[in-house]
Amino acid sequence: MSLVRLSRATRADAADLIAANSASREYHLPWVTSFNDQSGFDNWFARGLTGPNVGLVAREAASNRVVGVINLNEIVAGAFQSAYLGYYGMADFSRTGLMTEALRMAIDFAFGELGLHRLAANIQPENVASIALVRRVGFRQEGFSPRYLRIDGEWRDHERWALLADASR
Repeated sequence: MSLVRLSRATRADAADLIAANSASREYHLPWVTSFNDQSGFDNWFARGLTGPNVGLVAREAASNRVVGVINLNEIVAGAFQSAYLGYYGMADFSRTGLMTEALRMAIDFAFGELGLHRLAANIQPENVASIALVRRVGFRQEGFSPRYLRIDGEWRDHERWALLADASR
């Protein structure tokens, strides 16, 4: 039996996500700046309604508490069949293995239900926990991008990691 439930984000998730993000704000920095108010939730949620993005919420099955958030961003169909993977876990569940389980479920969703061929994850080189997580689920490093993404007001270097559908089985 799974210790985690993974589902598409709904408006009903707002209060729990805002509270979990607020409690984990320091834990997330400098890797990600997560929303911590209703306006931020609304902006994040709307991306999944009208754009090529899917927001997923991972919850501990026993308590229903938020374990983390997984985003499938910039989904492109056709010949590309790919998306960018973004994610963050909550401080209370650090090093419990629950985000690993949630990420595996998200990969199954992306390659199964969405029919994608490739997932790419861009990770700051100093974020050793995040790199260990993608390694654990089968991603391979493909390269390095200097000043790739602007996070918390600064352009930050990123390693490029990817997983192909036929390599995840």
